[in-house]
This record gives sequence, structure tokens and C-alpha cells, in this order.
Amino acid sequence: FSPTAPADRGTLARRVHYDLVGLPPTPEELDAFLSDRSDSAYEALVDRLLASPRFGEKWARLWLDATRFAEDQAHIVGNNKSLFFPNAYLYRDWVINALNDDLPYDEFVRRQLAADLMPNIDDGEKVALGFMGLGPKYYRRNDPEVMADEWEDRVDTISRGLLGLTVACARCHDHKYDAIETEDYYALAGVFASTEMYNAPIGGGEKAKQSKDEKSKAPKSAMHIVREGKPRNVKVQIRGNVKVLGDEVPRGFVRILSAESQRQSFTQGSGRLELAAAIVHRDNPLAARVVVNRIWGQLFGRHLVGTPSNFGLLGQRPSHPELLDDLAVRFMDEGWSLKKLIREIVLSSTYRQSSIASRESLQRDPENRYLSRTNRRRLTVEGWRDGVLSVTGRISDEIGGASINVDDPDETRRTIYSRVSRFELNPMLSMFDFPDPNIHADRRVETITALQRLFHLNSPFVAAHAEQLAQRVSKHESDLYGQVTLTYKLLFSRTPDDEELALARDFLDVGDNERQQRWREYAQLLLISNEMMYLD
Repeated sequence: FSPTAPADRGTLARRVHYDLVGLPPTPEELDAFLSDRSDSAYEALVDRLLASPRFGEKWARLWLDATRFAEDQAHIVGNNKSLFFPNAYLYRDWVINALNDDLPYDEFVRRQLAADLMPNIDDGEKVALGFMGLGPKYYRRNDPEVMADEWEDRVDTISRGLLGLTVACARCHDHKYDAIETEDYYALAGVFASTEMYNAPIGGGEKAKQSKDEKSKAPKSAMHIVREGKPRNVKVQIRGNVKVLGDEVPRGFVRILSAESQRQSFTQGSGRLELAAAIVHRDNPLAARVVVNRIWGQLFGRHLVGTPSNFGLLGQRPSHPELLDDLAVRFMDEGWSLKKLIREIVLSSTYRQSSIASRESLQRDPENRYLSRTNRRRLTVEGWRDGVLSVTGRISDEIGGASINVDDPDETRRTIYSRVSRFELNPMLSMFDFPDPNIHADRRVETITALQRLFHLNSPFVAAHAEQLAQRVSKHESDLYGQVTLTYKLLFSRTPDDEELALARDFLDVGDNERQQRWREYAQLLLISNEMMYLD
């Protein structure tokens, strides 16, 4: 059967703006695109968005979800916050900048696992080691059970996040379904048993420069990262019991992914640098496919492999295996460039299809498994909040920096900069399906609840921005038609139809005493509408 017709240009502009930079097009950007009828207009728009510093702010969240980024722990003893990470935002800033710079993905992975072991790497790049250093950490330091749980977190995050394998399932026994042995788990655990987490001093001054090799006793003046510990192998813990030990396992890689199925051993210190090299080695069949699949899922609302962190036997089979293989190989051939990969996908006719399905498409491809149309997608909480800030004209252009409270009506920075707590996640984030930062998250779960609608109707955040939107359109347009038209272009990247104009006129064409309140209510209604919260 035939693909659906292309999306109209306004719909496409809104879609690609949100997908690449996480914000709607401004009316000026929309008009410029719609008035450019050249064959290269869309390609030029994509290139401009990929070059925007907003790109990294949008795409960093995908990585931060996978790496269970957070700034504290899920537990606290009294008022002891010694295991909290007040400068975790520095790692988040590193991720944003790396994506904006299009740091090759293989190098992106290497630096986060072993920047301190790589030659010719600036000291400032060590903040990338927050990938491991900002993971869950427990108070009973050096307790065998505590350390074993921390090793499991690292193995799980790296294996599911980078390889699409559930290696942590082999902590207690050989994997029941995949070719992963208990020894594979302990070979990786030995890497982290040989790695020390510590507070690296930050800030200027000669004292700070002289103490990189030292621990800071003040978390507020440090970045929590990792460094080499005493290299050691660990013994198999029978059934996961730290008191019942089996044979010692040399540090190394997963056997099934090693050359000739002989487990690759690591001998250079902890093995972190060798681990990074093994993960992104061209002969590894998984790393490129896993990240390509994650990118595809972000852009289409459906992954090629429906279980993006489990490519094993219990995972779903690829809907388009040849496509996944082709994209992965060419991704490596193109220098592991995420921007080139994203550019190719969004320039495709498949991405540019309409979400309005034909009768044939609905009958023959009801779940859209074969991409006969574009999936209508709900914005994440970041996309919706950032969109609200943008259309009201209040969004800050500040890149990077310390974390914010996102439900504060006076806060204008983007949602990527929200404080992320394992101990007590922000209620607004939690309400709108932000993932649990205690564990690796492979995707966003979508729920529809009464609490979400109550928030939209009653929260000070929405009320304040409805007021801002009403003020913005009244300043730019003097007549009712112009004000309603501008509102629709800001929020939906289109003009209102006759029925929508008539409804707006009936509601807003009142006396001066009522008009301001009516406009606030009208603006709030549109800010919380389905069209504002979904991408076509």
C-alpha cells in the first residue's frame, strides 16, 4: 500500500522544530519558511536547527534518561548530605555541549567512561566521568553488600544503555534466555570494583590546581567523578550472596561480544579504557544499532526495536532489520555523527509524511508498524513547558548552569535545567511521566490522569503564563482578528479557521471590564489544549 501524503508545510515546520530543538517555530521563522518555495527550503531549515545551541538542550535529555542522571540519593541519614551532588549540573552541561559540537558518538562514550585515562584530553573533560560518578551511592561505604549493589548499578546502566543487553540478570546465575554467563557479569563488575568514586575539586586558584589528585571534603566545591582504584578481580558471588564466593573472574568484556567468543580480558588498570574501546569497536554489533534505534524512536514515536534496552531473546524483533543494519553501518562510516544521522532521517520522505491516515493505511497497517504514516506524538513535559515559555515570549536563552525549580512561575530557563532528585522528584515532572532517576530509563511512559488536568486548570505556573500570553498578543496586535491569528501561529504554527475565529469572537468580544479576564481564560484554554500538547 502507498505511503500517506506529505504533511503540510506548517505542520512539518512545527514537527521538525520540536524534534530538533524542542521549541515551536516563532511566527517570523514560520513565515520565512512558508514564503520560501525553493526546493532547498526544508533542507536549509533542518541545517539551521541542527546548528542551533538549542539542539543540545533538546537531545541531552535522551542521554540523561539513559544514564539515570540525578543530583542526590534516594535516601538520607538525618541531615547528612555528604553523598549528594550539588555540582552535578556540570556533567549535564558537558553533555549539552558535546551534542552541540557533534562529538562523535564513539568518542562521546570513551570520554564518559575513561576521560582521565585518555591521552591529550584536557582536564576539564574529566567532568564527563559524571556518567558513572553520579550514580546511586550508599552510606555504608566498603560494606560488601553495598558495594556489590553499586557494581550492579554500573553494569546494568552500561549494558542496557550502551549495548541493549540485560547483563545484570546474570549477577546470581547464568542468564536464563541470552548467551550471558555469570562470569560475564563479574568480569564487568571487576572494572568498577577497581574504580574509585570521589569528589574532584573544582574552581580556580592555585590550590585547586594542585589538588586534582586529592579528594575534596566539601561536596559544594567538587564534582563527583571516578578515578582509578587498586586493580582487582572479583569472585563470583554464588546466587548473588556476597558471603558465598566462587572462582575469581578476570576483568573483561562480555564473552559473546568478544573476538572468537573468547572473553576479552582487561589488563590496563581498572579496564575502563579497554571497556570503552570494546563497546564502540566497529566489530561490536550492538553499540551503533542501540543508539540508532534510540534516535529513531525519538523522531518517530516508535522504535525499530520496540525494547530499546533489550536486544536479547526476550526483546522484540526489529520491525525493519535491514533498515536498522543499514543505518547503523552508515552511522559508523560517517564518523559516528549523531547530527548526520538525525539529518538523514528528518530529510526522508518517511519522516515528512502526514499523520492523517488513509482508510487503506488504517485497515492494512492499524498499528503503523510499516510506517505508512507519521505517528501523532504527545510532547514530553520538557517539550510542553518549554513550548509554553516560548510562546509567551519569556524563555531564557541562557545555556548551561545550576539547576532550577521548574514549576516556579517566575523561572524562565528551559526544563532540561530542572533539578532532578532521586529523594523527592519535582511534582510537576513526576506528574507528567518524567522517569525515575534511580534507574536507567529506556523510554518515556505516557499516562493520562485527572491530576494532570487539574494541574493545567489550577496551577500558578499555567495561570501566570496564560496572563503573559494574553499580554503578548495584545501588545503586538490591536484588533481581535489579529490577536487570535497571532495566538494560533504562536501555539499551533497555523492560522485559525472560520469556525475557530467565530468561537473566539463570541467569547472575547465583550466590554472592557470583562475582556482582560476573558483573554486570560482563552489563553489558558489554548495552552492546555491537545493541539498544544501533541505533534502531528
